[in-house]
Amino acid sequence: MFWLLLLLLAWAFTGTACVRLCLAAMRAAAADPGPGPERGGVVEDHDLTLYEAAFLSGGPQRVADVTLLSMARQRRLHLAHTGWATVVDPLGRDEIERSVIGAIGPEGQSRIAPVRTRAAHTDAVRRLADRLVRSGLAVPDAAGPTIGAAVRQVRAAALAVAVLAVAALLIPIQADTSRLMVGLWFLLPFTLSLSCLAIARFEVHPYSPWASAAGQRVLGALLRRRPGDEPSFLTSVALRGIRAIGEPELRAAFTHRDAPHRE
Repeated sequence: MFWLLLLLLAWAFTGTACVRLCLAAMRAAAADPGPGPERGGVVEDHDLTLYEAAFLSGGPQRVADVTLLSMARQRRLHLAHTGWATVVDPLGRDEIERSVIGAIGPEGQSRIAPVRTRAAHTDAVRRLADRLVRSGLAVPDAAGPTIGAAVRQVRAAALAVAVLAVAALLIPIQADTSRLMVGLWFLLPFTLSLSCLAIARFEVHPYSPWASAAGQRVLGALLRRRPGDEPSFLTSVALRGIRAIGEPELRAAFTHRDAPHRE
C-alpha cells in the first residue's frame, strides 16, 4: 500500500498549491477597485511616465534599462557594444538619471551589467515603486505571493503528481489492486491542478509580479495609444524590455558577456 503514501503526497502538493493560488487571486481581486477613471483611490486615466511604464512592465531593472537607453539616445551616455557605459554628461536631469550616473561610479565608466543591478536598487527607484504602490498601480512587496508565483507552484504540483503517479505504477502493488485504479486515483489531483490553471488562465491572465490589475489596464491603454514617433522606441523598451532594441550594436551592449579567462 505504499502507493497510498504517494497519493497523499500528491494531494498535499496539489491542495497547498491550489489554495495558495486561490488566496493570491482573492487578494488581487480585493485590491482591484475595478475599471474606471478613479475607483478606490486608483487613478487610471493619467498618462504613465516612461519610468512608471518600465517599472510596471519589468520591475526596477527595466527602469534602469530605459534610463540608460534614454541618456544614450540623447548623447549624454555612451553604450559600447563591448558592454561598457561611459558618462558624457554627468548632470542628471532627474533623480533616476542621477542614480544611474551614481551607479556607474566616480570614474565615469563601468560595465553595463553591474550598473543595471546597482541602479535597480537605488533609493530613487524605490521611491518610484512606493508612489506606484500608493496609487494602486503596483503590487506591494509585502502582498504575499503574486498570482504568477502561485500559478508556477500549481504547475510544479501538477508535474509532481505526474511523477508520483509514475512511481506508484512502477512499484509492486498487491495482487487485488488494479494498476488502472491506482492511475485513476492520481488522475483526480492532476485534474484539479489543471482545472485551477485553466481558470487562472481565463480569469486573471496575464500574471504580473509588478503591476496590479489596475496597473495592467493602464499599461494596456498605453499600448493602444502609443505614438509612432521617437518616444515610441523608449516606450517599446519600457513595455517589452531589451528585446525591443532593433539596433544590433545597442542590443549587444546589453547582452555582451565577457569571454571566460584562459590561462
